[in-house]
Amino acid sequence: MPYIIDGHNLIPRVGLRLDALDDEMALVEMLREFCRVKKKRAEIYFDGAPPGQDGTRKFGYVTAHFVRRGRTADEAIHARLRKMEKSARNWTIVSSDREVIASAKFARASYISSDEFAQQIEEAKFVAQSDPAQDKALSPQEVDQWMKLFSSDED
Repeated sequence: MPYIIDGHNLIPRVGLRLDALDDEMALVEMLREFCRVKKKRAEIYFDGAPPGQDGTRKFGYVTAHFVRRGRTADEAIHARLRKMEKSARNWTIVSSDREVIASAKFARASYISSDEFAQQIEEAKFVAQSDPAQDKALSPQEVDQWMKLFSSDED
């Protein structure tokens, strides 16, 4: 299931600061890695975008919606769920905000708290770091074993 994320609600739960200049992009980068590892898509909503900086931008599996000042991310999430109609059931909403959770329930979408999702991000980091599929250098003994296996007796 793809995610719809209440961005400013999640930022402090993943160890970032809301007053940092690059807090939103730092979260987008975390989500890019999470979505890559999990092979999931996510839409994230941030409110308070100044004029000229509002709009939607794509970052790999992550689509970031920068909601203009005067409108909230909560409102934008609610509108997105209404627009989805029945397909909202195929999405998971990430927020600890009561209004956003109420919108998710009304749309019959799944939902998890920002704290639970932050834990999933941490677990995905651990999986990515310990992934045995990552390229690793062979030891000299392993190289010798492979050379013996693939060399012919005629050489």
